[in-house]
Amino acid sequence: MERRSIGSLSVSVVGVGCNNFGARLDLDGTSSVVHSALDAGINFFDTADTYGDTQSEVLLGRALAARRHEAVVATKFGMPLDDTHYGAHPNYVRQACEDSLRRLNTEYLDLYQLHYPDDTVPIADTLGALSELVTAGKVREIGCSNLTVAQLREARQAAVNGVHFVSIQNQYSLLAREPEHDGVLDVCDELELGFLPYYPLANGLLTGKVRPGQPMPEGTRLEAMSSERSAHWLSESFQARVQALLDYAEKTGQPILTLAFSWLLAHHQVSSVIAGASNAEQVLANARAATTLDDEDVHQLNQLTHVDTTG
Repeated sequence: MERRSIGSLSVSVVGVGCNNFGARLDLDGTSSVVHSALDAGINFFDTADTYGDTQSEVLLGRALAARRHEAVVATKFGMPLDDTHYGAHPNYVRQACEDSLRRLNTEYLDLYQLHYPDDTVPIADTLGALSELVTAGKVREIGCSNLTVAQLREARQAAVNGVHFVSIQNQYSLLAREPEHDGVLDVCDELELGFLPYYPLANGLLTGKVRPGQPMPEGTRLEAMSSERSAHWLSESFQARVQALLDYAEKTGQPILTLAFSWLLAHHQVSSVIAGASNAEQVLANARAATTLDDEDVHQLNQLTHVDTTG
Protein backbone atom coordinates (compact mmCIF):
# COMPACT_ATOMS: atom_id res chain seq x y z
CA MET A 1 0.00 0.00 0.00
CA GLU A 2 1.17 3.52 -0.80
CA ARG A 3 2.58 5.53 2.09
CA ARG A 4 2.78 9.25 2.67
CA SER A 5 4.60 11.39 5.21
CA ILE A 6 3.52 13.02 8.44
CA GLY A 7 6.66 14.73 9.62
CA SER A 8 9.20 11.92 10.01
CA LEU A 9 6.48 9.26 10.03
CA SER A 10 5.59 7.10 7.03
CA VAL A 11 1.91 6.17 7.12
CA SER A 12 -0.34 4.06 4.91
CA VAL A 13 -2.78 6.10 2.85
CA VAL A 14 -5.58 4.17 4.56
CA GLY A 15 -5.66 4.23 8.35
CA VAL A 16 -7.85 2.65 11.01
CA GLY A 17 -9.98 4.86 13.21
CA CYS A 18 -10.14 3.16 16.59
CA ASN A 19 -13.28 4.67 18.09
CA ASN A 20 -15.06 1.29 17.86
CA PHE A 21 -12.46 -0.36 20.09
CA GLY A 22 -13.78 -0.71 23.62
CA ALA A 23 -17.22 0.47 22.53
CA ARG A 24 -18.68 -1.75 19.81
CA LEU A 25 -15.71 -4.14 19.81
CA ASP A 26 -14.18 -6.27 22.57
CA LEU A 27 -10.60 -7.56 22.55
CA ASP A 28 -11.31 -10.35 20.06
CA GLY A 29 -13.04 -7.97 17.66
CA THR A 30 -10.32 -5.37 18.06
CA SER A 31 -7.58 -7.93 17.44
CA SER A 32 -9.31 -9.13 14.28
CA VAL A 33 -9.47 -5.59 12.89
CA VAL A 34 -5.88 -4.73 13.91
CA HIS A 35 -4.26 -7.86 12.49
CA SER A 36 -6.33 -7.74 9.30
CA ALA A 37 -5.19 -4.15 8.83
CA LEU A 38 -1.51 -4.95 9.35
CA ASP A 39 -1.74 -7.93 7.02
CA ALA A 40 -3.32 -5.67 4.35
CA GLY A 41 -0.48 -3.16 4.56
CA ILE A 42 -2.26 -0.65 6.81
CA ASN A 43 0.10 0.59 9.50
CA PHE A 44 -1.65 3.72 10.82
CA PHE A 45 -3.96 3.48 13.84
CA ASP A 46 -5.66 6.60 15.20
CA THR A 47 -7.20 6.55 18.66
CA ALA A 48 -7.80 8.95 21.56
CA ASP A 49 -7.89 8.77 25.33
CA THR A 50 -11.65 9.39 25.25
CA TYR A 51 -12.53 6.61 22.79
CA GLY A 52 -14.33 3.68 24.38
CA ASP A 53 -14.11 5.42 27.75
CA THR A 54 -10.27 4.98 27.65
CA GLN A 55 -10.59 1.32 26.61
CA SER A 56 -9.76 1.93 22.95
CA GLU A 57 -6.14 2.60 23.89
CA VAL A 58 -6.08 -0.45 26.18
CA LEU A 59 -7.45 -2.83 23.55
CA LEU A 60 -5.31 -1.39 20.76
CA GLY A 61 -2.19 -1.88 22.87
CA ARG A 62 -3.16 -5.46 23.70
CA ALA A 63 -4.04 -6.24 20.09
CA LEU A 64 -0.75 -4.88 18.74
CA ALA A 65 1.40 -6.60 21.38
CA ALA A 66 4.34 -8.21 19.53
CA ARG A 67 3.48 -6.33 16.32
CA ARG A 68 3.85 -2.85 17.86
CA HIS A 69 6.93 -2.21 15.70
CA GLU A 70 4.80 -2.60 12.55
CA ALA A 71 2.38 0.14 13.58
CA VAL A 72 2.28 3.92 13.63
CA VAL A 73 0.13 4.74 16.65
CA ALA A 74 -1.57 8.11 16.97
CA THR A 75 -3.58 9.16 19.98
CA LYS A 76 -5.04 12.38 21.34
CA PHE A 77 -5.48 14.33 24.55
CA GLY A 78 -7.48 17.33 25.66
CA MET A 79 -11.14 16.34 25.45
CA PRO A 80 -12.79 15.81 28.87
CA LEU A 81 -12.42 12.38 30.44
CA ASP A 82 -14.18 13.67 33.56
CA ASP A 83 -14.51 16.93 35.47
CA THR A 84 -10.76 17.24 36.14
CA HIS A 85 -9.01 15.43 33.28
CA TYR A 86 -9.09 17.66 30.21
CA GLY A 87 -7.44 20.59 28.48
CA ALA A 88 -3.94 21.53 27.37
CA HIS A 89 -2.21 22.79 30.54
CA PRO A 90 1.39 21.55 30.62
CA ASN A 91 0.88 19.50 33.78
CA TYR A 92 -2.11 17.78 32.25
CA VAL A 93 -0.31 17.19 28.95
CA ARG A 94 2.45 15.35 30.80
CA GLN A 95 0.00 13.29 32.88
CA ALA A 96 -2.23 12.50 29.89
CA CYS A 97 0.78 11.25 27.93
CA GLU A 98 1.88 8.96 30.78
CA ASP A 99 -1.67 7.62 31.05
CA SER A 100 -1.86 6.91 27.31
CA LEU A 101 1.55 5.22 27.32
CA ARG A 102 0.40 2.99 30.16
CA ARG A 103 -2.94 2.11 28.55
CA LEU A 104 -1.31 1.40 25.18
CA ASN A 105 1.47 -0.57 26.90
CA THR A 106 4.08 1.17 24.78
CA GLU A 107 7.24 3.15 25.43
CA TYR A 108 6.47 5.85 22.87
CA LEU A 109 3.65 7.45 20.90
CA ASP A 110 4.30 7.98 17.22
CA LEU A 111 1.89 10.91 16.88
CA TYR A 112 0.47 12.75 19.89
CA GLN A 113 -2.35 15.11 19.00
CA LEU A 114 -4.09 17.99 20.75
CA HIS A 115 -7.71 16.90 20.30
CA TYR A 116 -9.29 20.35 20.59
CA PRO A 117 -7.92 23.85 21.19
CA ASP A 118 -7.88 25.07 24.77
CA ASP A 119 -8.37 28.83 24.83
CA THR A 120 -7.52 29.02 28.53
CA VAL A 121 -3.88 27.98 27.98
CA PRO A 122 -1.32 29.79 25.80
CA ILE A 123 -0.37 27.46 22.96
CA ALA A 124 3.31 28.11 23.72
CA ASP A 125 2.83 26.49 27.15
CA THR A 126 1.24 23.41 25.60
CA LEU A 127 3.98 23.17 22.99
CA GLY A 128 6.61 23.48 25.70
CA ALA A 129 5.26 20.40 27.46
CA LEU A 130 4.99 18.52 24.17
CA SER A 131 8.58 19.47 23.33
CA GLU A 132 9.70 17.94 26.63
CA LEU A 133 7.92 14.71 25.73
CA VAL A 134 9.65 14.61 22.34
CA THR A 135 13.04 15.26 23.92
CA ALA A 136 12.38 12.49 26.44
CA GLY A 137 11.64 10.04 23.61
CA LYS A 138 8.06 9.47 24.74
CA VAL A 139 6.59 11.11 21.61
CA ARG A 140 7.98 11.07 18.07
CA GLU A 141 5.80 13.74 16.42
CA ILE A 142 2.99 16.05 17.53
CA GLY A 143 -0.20 17.00 15.75
CA CYS A 144 -3.50 18.70 16.40
CA SER A 145 -7.18 18.53 15.57
CA ASN A 146 -9.99 21.03 15.07
CA LEU A 147 -7.71 24.07 14.79
CA THR A 148 -8.32 27.03 12.51
CA VAL A 149 -5.84 28.62 10.12
CA ALA A 150 -5.12 31.40 12.61
CA GLN A 151 -4.54 28.91 15.41
CA LEU A 152 -2.23 26.82 13.23
CA ARG A 153 -0.13 29.86 12.33
CA GLU A 154 -0.01 30.98 15.97
CA ALA A 155 1.14 27.52 16.98
CA ARG A 156 3.92 27.50 14.39
CA GLN A 157 5.20 30.86 15.62
CA ALA A 158 5.13 29.55 19.20
CA ALA A 159 7.06 26.34 18.43
CA VAL A 160 9.46 25.39 21.22
CA ASN A 161 12.91 23.96 20.44
CA GLY A 162 11.87 23.41 16.84
CA VAL A 163 9.07 21.04 17.90
CA HIS A 164 5.85 21.93 16.10
CA PHE A 165 2.66 20.36 14.86
CA VAL A 166 3.19 18.23 11.76
CA SER A 167 -0.45 17.33 11.17
CA ILE A 168 -3.97 18.66 11.42
CA GLN A 169 -7.05 16.46 11.75
CA ASN A 170 -10.30 18.16 10.74
CA GLN A 171 -13.55 16.97 9.22
CA TYR A 172 -13.37 16.53 5.45
CA SER A 173 -15.27 14.43 2.96
CA LEU A 174 -17.19 14.70 -0.30
CA LEU A 175 -20.08 15.95 1.83
CA ALA A 176 -18.09 18.27 4.12
CA ARG A 177 -15.82 20.52 2.10
CA GLU A 178 -14.98 23.16 4.73
CA PRO A 179 -11.17 22.72 4.61
CA GLU A 180 -11.25 23.95 1.02
CA HIS A 181 -13.10 27.11 1.99
CA ASP A 182 -11.65 27.98 5.40
CA GLY A 183 -8.04 27.88 4.20
CA VAL A 184 -6.90 24.85 6.19
CA LEU A 185 -5.84 22.87 3.11
CA ASP A 186 -3.87 25.86 1.85
CA VAL A 187 -2.14 26.38 5.18
CA CYS A 188 -1.09 22.72 5.10
CA ASP A 189 1.07 23.64 2.10
CA GLU A 190 2.33 26.79 3.79
CA LEU A 191 3.34 25.01 7.03
CA GLU A 192 4.07 21.56 5.53
CA LEU A 193 1.35 19.85 7.54
CA GLY A 194 -0.16 16.49 6.77
CA PHE A 195 -3.95 16.61 6.64
CA LEU A 196 -5.93 13.79 8.27
CA PRO A 197 -9.65 13.89 7.44
CA TYR A 198 -12.06 12.65 10.07
CA TYR A 199 -15.57 11.48 9.17
CA PRO A 200 -14.22 10.71 5.67
CA LEU A 201 -17.29 8.58 4.98
CA ALA A 202 -19.72 11.14 6.45
CA ASN A 203 -20.85 8.85 9.26
CA GLY A 204 -21.60 6.03 6.84
CA LEU A 205 -23.40 7.99 4.11
CA LEU A 206 -20.54 7.26 1.70
CA THR A 207 -20.22 3.53 2.35
CA GLY A 208 -22.97 2.51 -0.06
CA LYS A 209 -24.99 0.90 2.73
CA VAL A 210 -27.24 3.92 3.27
CA ARG A 211 -29.69 4.52 0.44
CA PRO A 212 -31.81 7.68 0.34
CA GLY A 213 -35.49 6.89 0.79
CA GLN A 214 -34.82 3.43 2.19
CA PRO A 215 -34.87 2.23 5.82
CA MET A 216 -31.64 2.73 7.73
CA PRO A 217 -29.69 -0.56 7.90
CA GLU A 218 -29.33 -1.99 11.40
CA GLY A 219 -25.93 -1.77 13.02
CA THR A 220 -24.82 1.37 11.16
CA ARG A 221 -23.45 4.37 12.99
CA LEU A 222 -26.34 6.54 11.82
CA GLU A 223 -28.89 4.00 13.02
CA ALA A 224 -27.35 4.11 16.48
CA MET A 225 -27.29 7.93 16.64
CA SER A 226 -29.79 10.05 18.48
CA SER A 227 -32.41 11.61 16.21
CA GLU A 228 -31.00 15.06 17.01
CA ARG A 229 -27.58 14.14 15.61
CA SER A 230 -28.74 11.99 12.70
CA ALA A 231 -31.09 14.72 11.49
CA HIS A 232 -28.07 16.71 10.29
CA TRP A 233 -26.70 13.83 8.23
CA LEU A 234 -30.10 12.79 6.90
CA SER A 235 -31.10 16.25 5.71
CA GLU A 236 -32.53 16.68 2.20
CA SER A 237 -29.34 18.40 1.05
CA PHE A 238 -27.12 15.48 2.06
CA GLN A 239 -29.56 12.91 0.74
CA ALA A 240 -29.66 14.57 -2.68
CA ARG A 241 -25.88 14.60 -2.93
CA VAL A 242 -25.59 11.00 -1.77
CA GLN A 243 -28.06 9.93 -4.44
CA ALA A 244 -26.11 11.84 -7.09
CA LEU A 245 -22.92 10.07 -5.96
CA LEU A 246 -24.61 6.67 -6.00
CA ASP A 247 -25.83 7.33 -9.53
CA TYR A 248 -22.33 8.33 -10.62
CA ALA A 249 -20.83 5.27 -8.94
CA GLU A 250 -23.23 3.02 -10.83
CA LYS A 251 -22.57 4.84 -14.10
CA THR A 252 -18.77 4.48 -13.79
CA GLY A 253 -18.72 1.05 -12.19
CA GLN A 254 -16.83 2.29 -9.13
CA PRO A 255 -18.12 1.69 -5.60
CA ILE A 256 -19.04 4.90 -3.78
CA LEU A 257 -16.58 3.81 -1.06
CA THR A 258 -13.78 3.90 -3.63
CA LEU A 259 -14.86 7.33 -4.85
CA ALA A 260 -14.96 8.68 -1.29
CA PHE A 261 -11.47 7.42 -0.33
CA SER A 262 -9.79 8.14 -3.62
CA TRP A 263 -11.23 11.65 -3.98
CA LEU A 264 -9.70 12.55 -0.63
CA LEU A 265 -6.36 11.02 -1.62
CA ALA A 266 -6.40 13.05 -4.84
CA HIS A 267 -5.58 16.01 -2.56
CA HIS A 268 -1.83 15.97 -2.01
CA GLN A 269 -2.22 17.46 1.46
CA VAL A 270 -4.05 14.35 2.68
CA SER A 271 -1.63 11.93 4.32
CA SER A 272 -4.04 9.17 5.26
CA VAL A 273 -7.78 8.51 5.18
CA ILE A 274 -8.75 7.23 8.61
CA ALA A 275 -11.93 5.18 8.73
CA GLY A 276 -13.43 3.02 11.43
CA ALA A 277 -14.06 -0.69 10.95
CA SER A 278 -15.96 -3.21 13.00
CA ASN A 279 -14.70 -6.38 11.28
CA ALA A 280 -11.97 -7.71 9.01
CA GLU A 281 -14.16 -7.45 5.91
CA GLN A 282 -14.58 -3.70 6.39
CA VAL A 283 -10.84 -3.28 6.85
CA LEU A 284 -10.14 -5.05 3.57
CA ALA A 285 -12.85 -3.05 1.78
CA ASN A 286 -11.25 0.16 3.02
CA ALA A 287 -7.81 -1.02 1.89
CA ARG A 288 -9.11 -1.80 -1.60
CA ALA A 289 -10.88 1.57 -1.81
CA ALA A 290 -7.64 3.56 -2.12
CA THR A 291 -7.08 3.98 -5.85
CA THR A 292 -6.02 6.75 -8.21
CA LEU A 293 -8.87 8.69 -9.80
CA ASP A 294 -8.47 10.33 -13.18
CA ASP A 295 -8.96 14.07 -13.53
CA GLU A 296 -12.44 13.67 -15.01
CA ASP A 297 -13.64 11.66 -12.02
CA VAL A 298 -12.30 14.29 -9.63
CA HIS A 299 -13.97 17.05 -11.63
CA GLN A 300 -17.31 15.26 -11.75
CA LEU A 301 -17.26 14.46 -8.04
CA ASN A 302 -16.51 18.10 -7.27
CA GLN A 303 -19.44 19.18 -9.41
CA LEU A 304 -21.83 16.68 -7.84
CA THR A 305 -21.01 17.67 -4.27
CA HIS A 306 -20.34 21.39 -4.60
CA VAL A 307 -22.33 23.65 -2.29
CA ASP A 308 -22.33 27.39 -2.89
CA THR A 309 -20.82 29.04 0.20
CA THR A 310 -20.85 32.60 -1.13
CA GLY A 311 -24.45 33.36 -0.21
